[in-house]
Amino acid sequence: MIKRDVIVVGGGISGLAFAFSAARAGRSVLVLERAARLGGCMSTLRAASGFWLELGAHTCYRSYVGLAEIVEGCGLRAEVVPRVKTHLRFLDGDRLLPGANLGALLRLLGWGELARSLPRLVSEKKDGQTVYSYYSRIVGRRNYGRVLGAMLSAVPSQSADAFPAGMLFKSRKVRRRDFPRSFTMRGGLSTLVEGVARQPRIEVALGRSAGLLERTRTGYAVLTEDGDREEAEVVAVATPPCAAARLLRDVAPELSTQVARVRETAVDTVGFAVRAEKVSLPVSTFLVPREDTFHSVVTRDSVPDAGWRGFSFHFKPRQPLEARVRRITEVLGLTQGDLEDLTERKTILPSPVLGHEELVREIDRLLAPGRLCLTGNWFAGLSIEDCVERSFREWARVSAAG
Repeated sequence: MIKRDVIVVGGGISGLAFAFSAARAGRSVLVLERAARLGGCMSTLRAASGFWLELGAHTCYRSYVGLAEIVEGCGLRAEVVPRVKTHLRFLDGDRLLPGANLGALLRLLGWGELARSLPRLVSEKKDGQTVYSYYSRIVGRRNYGRVLGAMLSAVPSQSADAFPAGMLFKSRKVRRRDFPRSFTMRGGLSTLVEGVARQPRIEVALGRSAGLLERTRTGYAVLTEDGDREEAEVVAVATPPCAAARLLRDVAPELSTQVARVRETAVDTVGFAVRAEKVSLPVSTFLVPREDTFHSVVTRDSVPDAGWRGFSFHFKPRQPLEARVRRITEVLGLTQGDLEDLTERKTILPSPVLGHEELVREIDRLLAPGRLCLTGNWFAGLSIEDCVERSFREWARVSAAG
């Protein structure tokens, strides 16, 4: 057994951001990832043709200063490419509704209800409110139910009604003006994942699942499900809440109980490439159905390609693949044979409710004394930058303790 300074359980962007921080500080890091690939919600589908598309997170912004730090630290600044503007469109059944962005939204809202409700925007506060209670008061309940609710739920690929209102959208004041306003990587966001994995002092072990966490005299031991034992002074758990709660059950039972309170949901994504000439849907589209079996459709056109178009349909859970593919062909007017490099992916996402901020504060209180760290997309928000910021803060906390 080779003893490392740090073990990270989970190879998504949260775990990799933590590993990056530790390695940059001169620590040796082992990343244990149960899947056959790194990246978690950053998942790039690469076709044999060289065309790629994102199955999960797809957009980075110049306000993502932590992510920009990782990009530069991995020597990938030259791989950053701007994304062209994406257009919000609405779908009603199989019919693409006219207009885009704010114009499309305004076409669908009831103006009388909006005129009565919109003045509340001046005085309405997000604190203590759900997404539904806050936004339905601003646009009216019928407008929320008919239009706005579907648009807001398309962002996290799940019903956002019960989310704390302050978690859905954030304004970040600090920006990297030397980065494009919105960007990705030349070969997709997995390029960044691979860049972190190549950093000195980081070792990645794929297909290795952590089964149990124990305390040792100098830190912690991770017992893997294949029977190995890995020890380190610092352990960072960067998994979905349910998996984290199981891992922490024996070593930190009170912490495990609090983590298990974080709600989760599943999103079933289907991604595929299509020959460009076969699709009539306008390019660079974020497609929101008013009511359907999926939450949203994201196209790959934000990085244009002359020969190919790519689509990711984010479906509501528990639908067979056959039904999902049938709905895709109906929406796009294609046959199943037109869908090339078709891939499905299940993602577990947090589904926070009111009281989530208090829950996170209690989790942080329980973490404070030791060298055990928790990170992920279930603390301050679901965005890439939320994950990176959490990991940076956790490393700063544990490294400051010596």
